[in-house]
Amino acid sequence: MKTRTLGTSGMAVSALGYGCMGLDFGYANTVSKDDGIALIRAAVEHGVTFFDTAEVYGPFSNEDLVGEALEPFKDQVVIATKFGFAFDPETSANRGVCSRPDHIRAAVEGSLRRLRVDALDILYQHRVDPAVPIEDVAGAVRDLIAEGKVKHFGMSEPSAATLRRAHAVQPVTVLQNEYSLWTRQVETNGILDACDELGISLVPYSPLGKGFLTGAITSVADVSQGDFRATLPRFQAEALALNLALVDGLKAIAAARDATPAQIALAWLLAQRPSLVPIPGTTKLHRLEENLGAADLDLSEGDLAQIADLLAAIEVHGARYTPAGEAMTGL
Repeated sequence: MKTRTLGTSGMAVSALGYGCMGLDFGYANTVSKDDGIALIRAAVEHGVTFFDTAEVYGPFSNEDLVGEALEPFKDQVVIATKFGFAFDPETSANRGVCSRPDHIRAAVEGSLRRLRVDALDILYQHRVDPAVPIEDVAGAVRDLIAEGKVKHFGMSEPSAATLRRAHAVQPVTVLQNEYSLWTRQVETNGILDACDELGISLVPYSPLGKGFLTGAITSVADVSQGDFRATLPRFQAEALALNLALVDGLKAIAAARDATPAQIALAWLLAQRPSLVPIPGTTKLHRLEENLGAADLDLSEGDLAQIADLLAAIEVHGARYTPAGEAMTGL
């Protein structure tokens, strides 16, 4: 597996990471804990050294799963997790964003315990809390780094201005934003420019468009009730039918390269920046192996031009999140 360096940290990770959320959270087709552990360990065997989780996934259960799976390899891998939400102490129901410094400290203690590590490799703020100055958030993480409980600070879905303010207090090593062939806001909202200027690596989540870019979803019948995608505008019947034009074009490009649409989508992302590290997730071993094959797929200038022509000709229909979800981004 090829490697890439995160930001200016000198920390090398596999060119493709593994997003662990879908193993037991968010999607309808989750897997048992034993199967999840087996898949994570299979990823390690295939050369993956970068794993992503969060306390809100479950909540808490995903960190438990990742911690148990990676305990034998914890000195060989980089584990990223996230804080940023408050939970009901009795029901664990999500109460919304919370990045108070005391809450961050409590969240870190829980993550350390569940992940079975002495220090968190990467700690992301999952979503910006408008009630807490970002300088206070960055300062709290800076203190945790000084105490040896956290190694690197990350953020997810801030505005470029908020990212710069945080970075001035505690350097941000990685930024996790959605980025894929059908979600490209980072190219125009100043995020990629800020990352380039500040030496921050972008870690694209949902690099396969929440599964859509694989070609496996062709109608709303392919998205089960209880799956969070069923609530998203892009996965509603009318928008989904129109968005299939992008997948059809992607399939044609993939066929010419003897590749799959997923591999083309991931290889395209890898071609955007040498420091960019996508984190596709899957619950299936053959999909994991398929995804990792993208790391060895070098797209030619002609391939990239063909993809650019496709993107210029296709309009993506539907917002990526519900209004409530969109309101939590770009703050």
